[in-house]
Amino acid sequence: MARRNSIKLIPALALASLSGTAGASGFQLSEQNASGIGNAFAGSAAVAENASTIYFNPAGMTQLQDREISGGISAVDPSFNFHNKGSDVGALGNASEGGDAGGWAFIPNGYASWAVSKNLYFGIGIGAPFGLKTEYDDRWIGAAQATMFEIKTLNINPSIAYRVSDEVSVGAGLNWQQLKAKYTRQAGISAGTSLVKSTMNLKDDAWGWNAGALFSLSPSTKLGISYRSEVKYHTTGDVTLSSDGSPLGVGTMNGLKQLGAESNLKADLTMPSTLVMSISQKLNDRWEMLGDVSRTGWSSIPKVDIMRTSRAKAQTLDTDFRDAWRVALGANYQYSDAWKLKFGVAYDQTPVKTAETRLTSLPDNDRVWFSFGTQWAPNKTSKFDLGVAYIVVRDSKINNDQTTGESLPRGVVTGEYSGNIWLLGAQYSMSF
Repeated sequence: MARRNSIKLIPALALASLSGTAGASGFQLSEQNASGIGNAFAGSAAVAENASTIYFNPAGMTQLQDREISGGISAVDPSFNFHNKGSDVGALGNASEGGDAGGWAFIPNGYASWAVSKNLYFGIGIGAPFGLKTEYDDRWIGAAQATMFEIKTLNINPSIAYRVSDEVSVGAGLNWQQLKAKYTRQAGISAGTSLVKSTMNLKDDAWGWNAGALFSLSPSTKLGISYRSEVKYHTTGDVTLSSDGSPLGVGTMNGLKQLGAESNLKADLTMPSTLVMSISQKLNDRWEMLGDVSRTGWSSIPKVDIMRTSRAKAQTLDTDFRDAWRVALGANYQYSDAWKLKFGVAYDQTPVKTAETRLTSLPDNDRVWFSFGTQWAPNKTSKFDLGVAYIVVRDSKINNDQTTGESLPRGVVTGEYSGNIWLLGAQYSMSF
């Protein structure tokens, strides 16, 4: 059977349930607007050029017009290739050795802000800050470890901002976030041919918060600081067993039942916090420079224990994540009154520490962004943004050994991933 491998990052249900693949490391979705793509999201907490500042720094609403709306969509095309280098997969010894991953997908966003008074602003944003979908053919080399892993989030973010003075603004918001996760893997082989697939589903919703401050250090210099809190989930769900079409052997099914494979599930998961520091500096009437440093607290996910509510452990994902940094530099060139050109580069560190802790469900590594964009303002109340980024993903070695420590050994997956990502986006913003 030919191997099919697809890796996609998905925002759940947001704006007509469109899906997409993010360029950010881990399973964080940077694409909370499309207007920042051209700058590789440099200056994200300092540049309040439309209502999407509600996500990046709510204090930036004080820089907007009395009423503004902004909506956009990003299209992403990832390409990943896995090369087997000595995997030990037992009964799957004849499985495919590797393949390509990718395919176009979409990430939407939407925001609205309005001024209650000269200094007080309210706003609301809808998006998906995290998402993941990694999917392989049922009979690929690492099928016993994972055939599909999917995380979906939906985030609704009401916010408030207050202008303390001409130099200082502050803002804060609440975040209601919903998470759904689905994880499938090969749980056994019946009669030597039929695959027994285990499918786990988990979901929960939780609350978080975000806050920020914006400082006008001079007429040409702005400094932004923004923080998004951790979001703690206590998910519940269930696990089911299915076959790929052949009858399941009675011995196989009874053995899986005795292991508690058919039961309800629960798992705790803490999504990471993010701290962003940004600066924008106008050099003259034409040029503006942007900078961004952010830290995402991925160490909040040292592992994920998926537990049976009636019995023992169902699955452990030994992520062993570390906190990760992202650095971005950008520039804007005001070509004319109506046209602006955008440029950006970024380095995005992966939370994955080593080849031994890299999961088949997240073959992630450090990334470098090269971005370009343009903005067209046909009048004083409307702006159209287009952006494109090419993201180089460093080759990712994997040597994940799951032969011990679990009731059903899952073999050793050894090899290397190579990949890149194309990211395109469009945003429309309007004030009235």
